[in-house]
Amino acid sequence: MSTAPYAQRRAKLASLLGPKGLAIVPSAPEQQRNRDSDFLYRHDSYFYYLSGFTEPRSWLLIGGDGTTTLFCQPKDLEREIWDGYRLGPTAAVAHLGVDAAYPVTELDARLPELLDGRDAVWYPFATHKALETRIDGWLGSLRARVRYGALCPGQQRDLCGLLDEMRLVKDSHEQAIMRRAAEISAGAHVRAMRLSARMLRDGQEVREYHLDAELLHEFRRHGSQYPAYGSIVAAGANACVLHYRADAGLVRDGELVLIDAACELDGYASDITRTFPANGKFSGPQRALYELVLASQQAAIVATRAGARFTDPHEATVKVLAQGLLDLGLLDRNKVGGLEDVIEKRAYFQFYMHRTGHWLGMDVHDCGGYIEPSEVGTVSERKDPLSGEIIKDRPSRILQPGVVLTIEPGLYVRAAEGVPTQFHDIGIRIEDDAIVTQTGCELISRGVPVTVAEIEALMRE
Repeated sequence: MSTAPYAQRRAKLASLLGPKGLAIVPSAPEQQRNRDSDFLYRHDSYFYYLSGFTEPRSWLLIGGDGTTTLFCQPKDLEREIWDGYRLGPTAAVAHLGVDAAYPVTELDARLPELLDGRDAVWYPFATHKALETRIDGWLGSLRARVRYGALCPGQQRDLCGLLDEMRLVKDSHEQAIMRRAAEISAGAHVRAMRLSARMLRDGQEVREYHLDAELLHEFRRHGSQYPAYGSIVAAGANACVLHYRADAGLVRDGELVLIDAACELDGYASDITRTFPANGKFSGPQRALYELVLASQQAAIVATRAGARFTDPHEATVKVLAQGLLDLGLLDRNKVGGLEDVIEKRAYFQFYMHRTGHWLGMDVHDCGGYIEPSEVGTVSERKDPLSGEIIKDRPSRILQPGVVLTIEPGLYVRAAEGVPTQFHDIGIRIEDDAIVTQTGCELISRGVPVTVAEIEALMRE
């Protein structure tokens, strides 16, 4: 493993702490699943971003002077027989490129000394249960020695703000991993599409869990460590439930299947959604809605480029969807008015109720503010036409090259009074991962077909 990307990030963070600042970053705790079993361990994203280290019960300290100290599990042959290999403090210095490493059993004893003389202690607020209490204990121990010349930090500051800004723009190392993660995930979607059509052609019963199993197999077959999130495999009307989980629902000939699933690779997530006919052939109403969603996604893609606002793709999507809902008769012009009325009153919300994208990175909904930092003081107020709530609007984030986000419009048509019956219980979402470039964006998830013709051709194979 190359330590260079992590060393560069630590050095950049150190430069932001002030010469006498100290950052404390814990890894994630292990989580008990039941009586004698833990959930599969997944590291803390901030910790991994700065260290490249995945062992639990580890802490990273970064000083404003650039020094880095790791606390990790000590070598223990008996525990390693049961739980697996530990790097240990001695090997950690060379392997991770830190300046010093100690057993985590010495953390409480050494922290007051390491905090002595610092003017600020930085740590991620509201991310680790009882972390504030732990830090208060170390500061209390140090404060008890002020009569002997100890100097206690006078400030506690939130590290999330600094790290969120650093993580928002992905470097070439991160982008390469995310391209590969998207490639693996796209291949999994292809396999699931083909399996659905093949099983139905062969007269077999198809359940959502059959397709979910195909996704998981493809993720692991190519080296992904985990799914990036709980896979959504929703057949028929289940696709109208936004956070539906892959279950035992029957995949019926003639219905659509919505799959929102992707893998995590080396700490980085992908996020892909495709909607396809279970038997490989779109019906007329399905095709009409699908092509509307695809057209809205294309409008959002065109709007995604450096210098644009984060909200621009969403606004482009809404404009296309709103017009399409009027044209298809899902919205009655006599009741809701024209295009501008639909947008102003959010009359489309019955069928499209989420945003068109989010940041993507180490976390599926990655960190980073959605308000432009240079314009945070500019505020306007408006009354939401649906809830009546007063909403404060601030200028949206300006996109930069290297930012990665999803582009994921959808339509969800539940059976309801006034809704044409041919569209009942159709849920469609199309989602791709995009790296912002100077002139537009690079779609890294198009290894899985997206047009009607491409999907139908794939599922005939």
